[in-house]
Amino acid sequence: MKKRWFALAMSVVMAASLLAGCGSSDPGDASKDPGNEVAGKVYYLNFKPEQDAQWQELAKIYTEETGIPVTVTTAASGTYEQTLMADMAKSNPPTLFQVNGPVGLANWKDYCYDLADSDVYGQLISDNYALKDGDAVLGIAYVIESYGIITNKTLLAKAGYSMEDIQSFEDLKKVAEDITARKDELGFAAFTSAGMDGSSDWRFKTHLANLPIYFEYQDEGIGSTEAIKGTYLDNYKAIWDLYINNATCDPSELAGKTGSDAEAEFINGEAVFFQNGSWEYGALTADGALSDNDLAMIPIYIGAGDEANQGLCTGTENYWCVNNAASEEDIQATLDFLNWCVTSEVGTKAMCGGEDAMPSGDAGMNFVIPFQGALESTNLFVKQDQEMLAAGKAPVSWNFPTMPSEEWKNGVGSALTAYAAGTGDWAAVVTAFVDGWASEYAALNG
Repeated sequence: MKKRWFALAMSVVMAASLLAGCGSSDPGDASKDPGNEVAGKVYYLNFKPEQDAQWQELAKIYTEETGIPVTVTTAASGTYEQTLMADMAKSNPPTLFQVNGPVGLANWKDYCYDLADSDVYGQLISDNYALKDGDAVLGIAYVIESYGIITNKTLLAKAGYSMEDIQSFEDLKKVAEDITARKDELGFAAFTSAGMDGSSDWRFKTHLANLPIYFEYQDEGIGSTEAIKGTYLDNYKAIWDLYINNATCDPSELAGKTGSDAEAEFINGEAVFFQNGSWEYGALTADGALSDNDLAMIPIYIGAGDEANQGLCTGTENYWCVNNAASEEDIQATLDFLNWCVTSEVGTKAMCGGEDAMPSGDAGMNFVIPFQGALESTNLFVKQDQEMLAAGKAPVSWNFPTMPSEEWKNGVGSALTAYAAGTGDWAAVVTAFVDGWASEYAALNG
């Protein structure tokens, strides 16, 4: 691991020296005035495939307004860290990239420009959305999201149930197993496929795995650990069993199922429940496939904690970082672009979303953004999260940014896949979760 990071560091240093040799005079505020000569460029390595089209459109608009070239490249789902490492070693690395929180920042902080004096940092509504190293501001959150179990209320009603019937894990289990028992009669399953290919496995090795970590952290009164105990892994098993045994496909098929498969199954009315997040809202309602009247999001219940007062999983793992190895002109161009995204009418509408939020007629990104210029969200799942907060339900915090590494996630994912296929047992999942955590943490922090 250390050799890999040494090689990456050398590559970035070489790239920085090349860029420094190409520098021109300080552009000052020229990039903000399309009537002046402009300098610098922006290269954004985007983390979120589901928002690629919107970022491409926004980049084009900004370039047309200012003359500053903005290039957006989007990493394939589940490959961001590998893509970032490869791109940082190139002669023209990203000027704008992303880390997922404190663990991600630990890997990349040597390449993060201090944003403390930037305009975009001044737009944040709270320092809670900044990643700091001492007084240095090295990352800024740009979206707050929620995830849970998206529910088709129309299908649920056809099965004879309402949202009020699901207030706990036991309630969810009862409803799901009854739907499975009547699957042929009803014409739909309880859950979409829990696909474990790279476009989908993050939903379970990361987002679902957050639940047992969250409840353990709550018990221990901690926010991170070098050695997870696995106190709630029986609960993790219970919800995983519920997903894979009451779905649109046999558990043995999950290794080849994709995120697009699950999304299509839900849109086509093949399943009542679909674990995913507020970022899915645009895809589910596009072209009138589903309406707000059809949809709701419920908490992911695993039979732990105070379920009557549990909310959605709400937080962020999306922090913008500016590459300090870029030229002075490119850094300034990148800072100007970020500030435009969160202060201009075009940028804020595109990020916050809504009907015809973008000039193309696209509904936008449907983000909740932690900036002063944020617009009220039209995203149903965001509204439901806010309603739960207002009702006193406690959101489940996002603790997966404290997972020790991508290798750890992959180990858990492989063990989950083997268990579902019947080629592995649950003990292997526990080993990957607990022993894998300790060994990865030690390897990266030794």
